Amino acid sequence: MAGRCPHRRAGRAGPQPDAAARANAKTGAAKGSDAFQRGVAALRQYIQREGRTVVGRQHVEELPDGTSVRLGVFLSNQKNRRDQLSEKQLAALAALGLAWAA
Repeated sequence: MAGRCPHRRAGRAGPQPDAAARANAKTGAAKGSDAFQRGVAALRQYIQREGRTVVGRQHVEELPDGTSVRLGVFLSNQKNRRDQLSEKQLAALAALGLAWAA
């Protein structure tokens, strides 16, 4: 039994979500879009307060609704994955002054 989780038995799957839970779950794309919008809102708030777009990698921005956004990580990820962003997403970032998104 080496290498196997002691709490799992062979051939037995974990609990499955019911149909209602699956129907109410957001798709991966919708979740990603929500996260992107939170990141843009956090960046906008940061720029208004600090007057610049340079953000430290460890910076966490608190939105008015109490949501914490790891803004430095968000920006680093967006820049690294910019070839996967939509034109609309790139335009939103470029409008906030990020030269790499233009």
